[in-house]
Parts: sequence; structure tokens; C-alpha cells
Amino acid sequence: MARKKQAPVEAIRDSDALIRRAVQLERCRSSLWEFQKQRDPKFFKDSRPHLKRIADVLQGVFQRKLLRADGKPYRKVVLSIPPRHGKSYSISGFNQWAFGQRHDTRIGVISYNDILTGRFSQGVRDQIDEEKISPDQIVYHDIFPEVKLKYGDSARGIWALEGEYFSFLATSFGGTMTGIGFNIGIIDDPIKLPTEAYNDDFLDQQYAWYADAFLSRLEEDAMIIIVMTRWSSRDLAGRVLEDEPGEWLEIKMCTPMENGEMLCPELLSRATYDARARLTSPEIMAANYGQEPVDRKGAMYQQFATTADWDYVKLLEWTTRGKRLCYIDTADTGADYLCAIVANTLEGEGAILDVLYTDAPMEDTELQTADLLYKHRVPVCVVESNNGGRGFRRNVERLLWERHQWRGTKFIDHNQRDNKEARILTQSGYVERHLYYPHDWKRLWPEYARAMVRYQRKGRNAHDDAPDATTGLAEFIQGGENRRKKYYSGRGARRNGLRKWG
Repeated sequence: MARKKQAPVEAIRDSDALIRRAVQLERCRSSLWEFQKQRDPKFFKDSRPHLKRIADVLQGVFQRKLLRADGKPYRKVVLSIPPRHGKSYSISGFNQWAFGQRHDTRIGVISYNDILTGRFSQGVRDQIDEEKISPDQIVYHDIFPEVKLKYGDSARGIWALEGEYFSFLATSFGGTMTGIGFNIGIIDDPIKLPTEAYNDDFLDQQYAWYADAFLSRLEEDAMIIIVMTRWSSRDLAGRVLEDEPGEWLEIKMCTPMENGEMLCPELLSRATYDARARLTSPEIMAANYGQEPVDRKGAMYQQFATTADWDYVKLLEWTTRGKRLCYIDTADTGADYLCAIVANTLEGEGAILDVLYTDAPMEDTELQTADLLYKHRVPVCVVESNNGGRGFRRNVERLLWERHQWRGTKFIDHNQRDNKEARILTQSGYVERHLYYPHDWKRLWPEYARAMVRYQRKGRNAHDDAPDATTGLAEFIQGGENRRKKYYSGRGARRNGLRKWG
């Protein structure tokens, strides 16, 4: 019997190489991380696990495999990652991979300025159109052979794939997007300078453009990605996380990490980080590498206690034994806010029941304050008598009777002479630990909450009405020595109607 001829060794080797190549191509098609590693193996490698996490999150949201608490898939993701750690480069590769998954994908990328968006667009397009340098090299067309650029469509900021009218747009904030719709919308590093993070007008304009222009171009069930270093609690990421709780998947990476190790020593070593820290302000380091907004790093109040921490016994004590107080800081000028805080007090602590915080005209705030006092049947109301406070108090007292036939509130005119900033600083610890807010207080009183959370220890405060009124409430609850003598005992108590309350 004739023996079968053995295949040449070279043919076997070639066959094995073809199999390995086919397997690798399939891995790249099914896994964004494998695609990223094939695309740039010197940057995307297993020794940089944070890059794999980014890839896994993007693929999971794209394929609707990551679920929210309500069981629905996440379609919105915030990536807060230190600079020079590959976040924009990862997004570029994700765009290319997404086109391979769905040929009709339409992507809109918004960045800080037209120069950056142009470079981003060109990077995505050039990778898709890459040509081989050697026969065994794997390029984009080998992985996704059906994805090709439309012939003659060479515009840098807007282009299409073959067979599509539109596929990719890169523009800056404020740029035009008329007549274009996306099923993937990406915002990449919208803030570049700390001065912008301090500028409320800049942040408001950026958010307004996002809400009015960007969102209107998104198709139903579109995927939204915001990639940025956190600069301010009012930056775009901060606002969407606050306005749409539970809808956004937030991926926050810091370096150094909680265990003290660097996120990726290959990209930023501890020695380099320490050298930068010696030359850079702590607030900027915290924003860039700790994803801690600049205004939170220098914020007066770092935490707020809530009634969610109470047990049933303590809650029952507050509702049955607590005594009620309202403290009001009237608007000194047309640009100021009136702040009225109603609280139950017990054993030197306060539970916030309601807040009126508004810059409405005096004729409106007097009515609102009267309604607030009657709603909670407040027995004692302290009104700062500086700059028209006495007149405000008299009008509120009159309106209480005219509107509600209520004379159960005793008013105290308090002339505040102490330094405002010093008082707020001195009482900040008490406010953090001994004033309890409802668990959803930021939703109940959003303007007041923002004023409290954003108040800075050192300057840069447009308004201090909320911390000032909260401080005044804290001082009266504690009953400082002078106030205790004046308001809580003897003839002073009888004169102010406080014997039963104090």
C-alpha cells in the first residue's frame, strides 16, 4: 500500500499561522479590548488594567449588557479619569470598533475646541483607512472588511462610510449640528482650565448648549459618553449625575488609588506625581488626579448629616419632644437671597424640616415666609434685623394674621454684628455633625443645597446667604452664653415668649 505523502513542514506552519490569524481576527471583532490591543499593542497591554476596564465598560454599555438598579440597561456613562491615562485614545478606538459592529452607526464627538475635535476625527478616520506595511500585518480592513470610507469624502470634521449619508461628526461646544442625528454622542474633556471651573457663566453656557443643542440631536435610546477630569461640582458630569440619578454609570479612577499605589505607574510614576504635587496647588492636583472637584476640595462643608442615619427611637423623640424654630436671613440687596430655615431642636441638635431660599422680590418673599411659618406652626422665629429686617418681620407678622389668622409665632429681632466669615467658619463643624437634613434634601431644596455644597472656605463665593442663615440657626440652637442670658431666661424669656420653648 502506498504511503500518503506528508505535508511539507512549511505548509503546516503556514496553516497554523492562518488559524491563529483567523482566531485573532474573531477576537478583535467580538472584544473591544482585544481590538484595542491589536490596534496599538505598545499602549494597550495587560499591564495597564485600567484601560481594559474602560474598554469593558464601553462595550458593556454599547451592547446593553450593563444594567441599572431598575433592571434597564445603562445608556449613559461618565468616565472620570486622570489626564494622560488614555481616555481619549480609548474613545477613538471604541468609535472604530463600533462602526465594525454596526455599519449604520452615527457618532457625534464634542470637544473643547475645533483643533482638538479635528485631530480626533482625523485619528478615527485614518485608522479605518490604514494600509498594510507588510503582508502579515493586521489592519482595520482585515478585522472589518465591510467598513470603508465613502470615496471622495475627505472632510476633516465630518465624513461618512461607504453606503451611508453621514457617519461621523466632530465639533466643539457651540458648533453647528443642524440636520444631523447621532446614536452615539460623546463629549470629551469640555473643561481645560481651572479658571473655567470657577466661572459660573461658562459652566451655565456649556450646560445650556448640552441640554438645548446636543441632546436634541440624539436619536431614541442613544448612547451618551462624557469623558472628563472632574473640575467642579457644577461641571457637566456633576450636573447630569445630580439631575438624572441612577441613569448614569459613573466610572471614576484616581491616582494614587486608595491602597496608595499608582493607577498606572507606566504612564505616571509616583516620583513624577510627587514632583508635580510640589509645584501644583492641592486643589488642582485633587481635580486632575483624584477626580475631586476644585470647589469641593476647598469647600467649607465636606459632609452633611441626614435623618437616614436615625433609628426609630431617635426619630420618635424628635417628633414628640423637639421644639420648633425658624431662622431668617433677609435679602440685603436685590442680588441676595432670602433664606428661612425651619428646624426641630432637641438637646442641642437640629433637624431641618423646611427651607425657603429665593431671590424673589420682597413682596413675594414676605408672603412665602408667612405661609412657611403657618404651614409648620412655628412658635419662635428669629429674624436678622440688619438692613431692613425689622420692616420685613413686621410685614410677615401682619400677613400671618391677615392670611391665616395666626398669632402663635413669637418674633425675635436679632442684630448680627459679628464677622460673617468668621462665624460661618467657627460653626462649620457643628453644622456638619449636628444639623440633620432629610435624606433627599438636595432634591427638595436644590438651590439651597448647591449654595451650601459649593461654599468655599477661602473666597470665590458669589453668595453666602445660605451658610449665613444656617450658621445663625446653629448658633441659636446651641444657645450661646449671651443668647442664653438674653433669650432663654428671666425677663428676656418672658419678653420673647421663650419660657416654654427654650
